[in-house]
Amino acid sequence: MKRVILVQRNDPTCDESINTRHFLELQKLTESAGYQVIGNVTQTRTPDRKHQIGRGKVEELALMINELDADGIIFYNQLSTTQIYNISETCKCEVIDKFQLILEIFASRATTKRAKIQVELAKLRYELPKAKAIVSLLKKEERPGFMGLGSYEDSYEQDIKSRISRIRKELASIQKDNESLRLKRHKRGFSILALAGYTSAGKSTLFNALVDEDLYVDDTLFTTLMPTTRALDICGRRVLLTDTVGFIEDLPHWMIDAFSSTLNEIFLADVILLVVDASESPATMRQKLAISHSILWEQIKGVPIVTILNKVDRITENELEERLENTGYLAPNPVGVCAKNGSGFDELKMEIYKHLPKWERDTISLPMSEYGMSIVSWLFDEGFVYNVIYSDRIMVDFEARDEIMRKAHAKAIAI
Repeated sequence: MKRVILVQRNDPTCDESINTRHFLELQKLTESAGYQVIGNVTQTRTPDRKHQIGRGKVEELALMINELDADGIIFYNQLSTTQIYNISETCKCEVIDKFQLILEIFASRATTKRAKIQVELAKLRYELPKAKAIVSLLKKEERPGFMGLGSYEDSYEQDIKSRISRIRKELASIQKDNESLRLKRHKRGFSILALAGYTSAGKSTLFNALVDEDLYVDDTLFTTLMPTTRALDICGRRVLLTDTVGFIEDLPHWMIDAFSSTLNEIFLADVILLVVDASESPATMRQKLAISHSILWEQIKGVPIVTILNKVDRITENELEERLENTGYLAPNPVGVCAKNGSGFDELKMEIYKHLPKWERDTISLPMSEYGMSIVSWLFDEGFVYNVIYSDRIMVDFEARDEIMRKAHAKAIAI
């Protein structure tokens, strides 16, 4: 296990509680990646162009590396190629930032072809702005003449752009297949729900409890990398529930773009179930909801959101009320649940049902015959039957989507 020192430059204008939260998140990410944290360094200042933190602090860091026999350094702040080079030259060890760390975690958990190419795209998007600087540093001793690196830089940058283009085309094809599958599922009568929210909010535990599955769950970040979908009954309506990758603070646009194929599982849902850990402080909960909304806002286009306040067994009723008052508009249609013991699930299902795409309700008259009975059976499969009265004729009070409603009336008239 690699031994690392964590480093964070705090913005002087930033609240101390936010700085603390950032650092704890970095620590949890580091542990999720399998590193052992053996020390930490923080500094409050504006960013230094050459080192991110001050030159003197880097020299202190170099001494810590020797004293603690550390293998590397992980920064919370995003580092430029020049900053990584300068720090590693002084400290004589590997230096990465939070986003490289996230990519490491993603790469270690990517098991499907789709996940692997999304991770590759994210790595390329991360590397592209740094391409010229990377070549300049790698070829520092090989300059063939005055201003001689142009051909190296152009070739390396063009290679990255070509690979990005190839992966985008492949993901676009996957996305078309996903949208086609979504349409087929709708035609079969399924509504689509997506679990979304900050990483480690308990989405996978909630997913397992709702669909009676036993998918792998632990307390590390980004346990779920690729979406998993299972069928679920919501008050008589057939739905498909999808567990998705968790959000995180300061997720850069290039990473969101790289995982757009996965995130579209959320954006294309009929209802989004936004999960938040209610046991955290009101300020932390509000911040994580705000981050989740910032990722969703431009894409969801009016899709209803049900906010699931998970882990309510860890707080009192008064504390839950305080959190609801503190979150306000960030927690639309809130429902408190405990994924581990199932409390609140009945209320949750009722709230979800209210926001599912509307079905029509009607009553049709069918002959008391084998054919009439077959239509009743078909309506039980394709819609929600409230009541059936058997007399001289069969009267069926039912609810269904438009397509089934039209077919039912057509079958009734054709008899």
